[in-house]
Amino acid sequence: MTESSEQHRVIKPHFQNSVQKAQKPIQNGKGHPNLEHQSTKNRARRRSRGGRKSDQGEVFMMPNSRPCTVARKPNAPEITAGALVASTNPNPNGANNSSKSVSFAPRPGFGQVGTKCVVKANHFFAELPDKDLNQYDVTITPEVASRTVNRGIMAELVRLYRESDLGKRLPAYDGRKSLYTAGELPFVWREFNIKLVDEEDGVSGPKRERDYKVVIKFVARANLQYLGQFLAGKRANAPQEAIQILDIVLRELSSKRYCPIGRSFFSPDIRSPQRLGDGLESWRGFYQSIRPTQMGLSLNIDMASAAFIEPLPILEFVAQLLGKDVLSRPLSDSDRVKIKKALRGVKVDVTHRGNVRRKYRISGLTSQPTRELVFPVDDNSTMKSVVEYFQEMYGFTIQHAHLPCLQVGNQKKANYLPMEACKIVGGQRYTKRLNEKQITALLKVTCQRPRDRENDILKTVQHNAYNNDPYAKEFGINVSEKMTSVEARILPPPWLKYHDTGKEKDCLPQVGQWNMMNKKMINGMTVSRWACINFSRSVQESVARGFCSELAQMCQVSGMEFNTEPVIPIYNARPEQVEKALKHVYHASMNKTKGKELELLLAILPDSNGSLYGDIKRICETDLGLISQCCLTKYVFKISKQYLANVSLKINVKMGGRNTVLLDAISCRIPLVSDIPTIIFGADVTHPENGEDSSPSIAAVVASQDWPEVTKYAGLVCAQAHRQELIQDLYKTWQDPVRGTVSGGMIRDLLVSFRKATGQKPLRIIFYRDGVSEGQFYQVLLYELDAIRKACASLELNYQPPVTFIVVQKRHHTQLFANNHRDRSSTDRSGNILPGTVVDSKICHPTEFDFYLCSHAGIQGTSRPAHYHVLWDENNFTADGIQSLTNNLCYTYARCTRSVSIVPPAYYAHLAAFRARFYMEPEMQENGTSGRSAKSATGVRPLPALKENVKRVMFYC
Repeated sequence: MTESSEQHRVIKPHFQNSVQKAQKPIQNGKGHPNLEHQSTKNRARRRSRGGRKSDQGEVFMMPNSRPCTVARKPNAPEITAGALVASTNPNPNGANNSSKSVSFAPRPGFGQVGTKCVVKANHFFAELPDKDLNQYDVTITPEVASRTVNRGIMAELVRLYRESDLGKRLPAYDGRKSLYTAGELPFVWREFNIKLVDEEDGVSGPKRERDYKVVIKFVARANLQYLGQFLAGKRANAPQEAIQILDIVLRELSSKRYCPIGRSFFSPDIRSPQRLGDGLESWRGFYQSIRPTQMGLSLNIDMASAAFIEPLPILEFVAQLLGKDVLSRPLSDSDRVKIKKALRGVKVDVTHRGNVRRKYRISGLTSQPTRELVFPVDDNSTMKSVVEYFQEMYGFTIQHAHLPCLQVGNQKKANYLPMEACKIVGGQRYTKRLNEKQITALLKVTCQRPRDRENDILKTVQHNAYNNDPYAKEFGINVSEKMTSVEARILPPPWLKYHDTGKEKDCLPQVGQWNMMNKKMINGMTVSRWACINFSRSVQESVARGFCSELAQMCQVSGMEFNTEPVIPIYNARPEQVEKALKHVYHASMNKTKGKELELLLAILPDSNGSLYGDIKRICETDLGLISQCCLTKYVFKISKQYLANVSLKINVKMGGRNTVLLDAISCRIPLVSDIPTIIFGADVTHPENGEDSSPSIAAVVASQDWPEVTKYAGLVCAQAHRQELIQDLYKTWQDPVRGTVSGGMIRDLLVSFRKATGQKPLRIIFYRDGVSEGQFYQVLLYELDAIRKACASLELNYQPPVTFIVVQKRHHTQLFANNHRDRSSTDRSGNILPGTVVDSKICHPTEFDFYLCSHAGIQGTSRPAHYHVLWDENNFTADGIQSLTNNLCYTYARCTRSVSIVPPAYYAHLAAFRARFYMEPEMQENGTSGRSAKSATGVRPLPALKENVKRVMFYC
């Protein structure tokens, strides 16, 4: 991975002035000529393409002989670098894709392979209304930040003026700037004056009133005819405005009944809240979204759960948070930090003023105890203690003056509130990171068997009674209360090839599972020099020796050559001395082997090890160049064959081996993979947790390094701007004082790596991209396809292999259920649909190339299918081709003998990105800043470089 931080110039969708002069202007909203009209004139030139030197003098060689016959490279439209530009100025957030130069890949037909069956989907048909939809702009003065207050103002306006000024219309409101009606209002522009009473302002005496000026102004009319044409497949682009209006209409009543968060609604009344520990509780709710599908409009309903802060007195919350009595002891500095972090931004009610209620938002915590706090009470700087003030002003005696005060208000004028005088306001979602105990508790609440989840969804739809919803009636929307029955197919599992020396040379998985009994890894590696560090005090040396011996034997049985004795005796170390211990073992081993490098380091870790695991990976992979395998104490004491077998699989691929390959791959029978050298990429970006405002996002790209097997993946990682979804380092250039303009980036490096590993240059690219939401499809395709093109062009003149770009989505809310839960032949042991179940009709996009695939067997809870959306396809995959390839790849995941839920290259990219977060220096992880490494030109500190021997193998497994 290139260390330089200089970024190449990329034409982004909203930077139209950056288009190169050579590019022709886009006319009539049609696609860019470079995209849609250049392929014909370039085909002859591309067919005769030969191996040439790149702009850096590097020969990117032509294919040579391989076991599979190399067919002619398929034709693909040639896209010059920078040719991907928007036809008009699209929303940079991707909200409006109605005018774009690049059309997503159309559906090439429907799949036919597999055993046909019927499944139920949590999609409910919504009949398209026949009324005009009108949009009005809303301006509220003084401006209000809270959607809840905005909704209160609008509700009061509707209550007062619906029968008169609003012409009996019942409008739907988005809580911000837009109001929608079915039919026109009797005016184009009107101003209203609204008084809003603060209903929570105590229970006695006069309540506070606020005056607001509301201006409503006509903006536009949404044409439902276009939406109808789009749903019928007669228009390519969805009229997002009309869909958004209908979505807001169906959310209006739930927004008043429940606590809206994103696209979900929560309430303590749906199901009793469950305690998660440390002052948190889980609320049950439901997700709701209206979606365009092949069957028409569909209302997608799913169950949801989220962590909320318990509405406790602050003292009780703090006691739960710290897990100790706080009333009799002073707080330590670490206690204060923990309390401050947990309570910052939380709203509280004061309880010391009788019936008067005031809400405040906590901004901080005092460093001094309450008894030491004083403040000026007049312009003469007359000082008064907080204890005296509360006694004199409110007759409130502060009992626990040894505790700090809460600070509310801003930094310039912060007010003090004693902890014992405050209670947390209910209905506040907890957005910070949950600890392991809380995650476990939340999973217990959310984990539901498929039949139970299906019943809860149906009950939610019935309870919401959309057909009696006054807003749905007003707009003429009818929603079915029956789940959608969908035709599906169960794809057959692929045959897997193992080594010929094993009793079983090949294997056909059953219901997504198999095992290593009587099988040997197809490419077992050799481990001659290894060492072990024991960081667990509870593991005695004899126990550690026994565990290492058992693991070595399992590696041998599985097909590896594994030395049974370590280079040096097992080394015991304390976790706080991790760096010293790792370097000692590394150098001691080198001395013992007379300079030969250690091949593998085993590390035994305490079950609760804090930052130890991350420290080991960071030091080994970026400093020492060591491949490591960590094992927890609980597995060392309780050795199981299954655990040892899984660890041996991980060790083998980390050493550069293969555990199994698809039989069709080595028999050259995979369509559009086996015919010509094909590289398969996986890419993902992981973002920091909520509340980490300055930590960088981490991008990872992996790519297959073997053909025709497509099983081994090398990976690269980089840090980029906070919450940046576009992968910045796919391709980059920088100026070198000697070589001039130099090209680099993750795509280019992995293409070169593929060529070195296989002796081939890739003639086809398949790119699986994880972690992209629908609103980002256009931006991500535009930017990243352009980067792929530039990376290829930098290697060889006219080198443009055809690209298929597929987005992988796991965080969606479509669930698939067996049509008959009693039919055991149609479900796995967990009651979920069978692995290989694929759906590409009815609930999928009206025109675009997408499908749902449940490639894994359920373990517990409800299996969620992965959603694959082919955005760009120059390889002309059929529906069966891409669905079967994706399903078959899911059986090649290296870490276990099960098919997995998302395609392995995307899975590996996620693992690599998650691993790279450990590479950030400790101060950088805490604060988003660090003193040791300099920032790049983009303001983001680059990650330490992976060692060369680490890059080449699947270190992230």
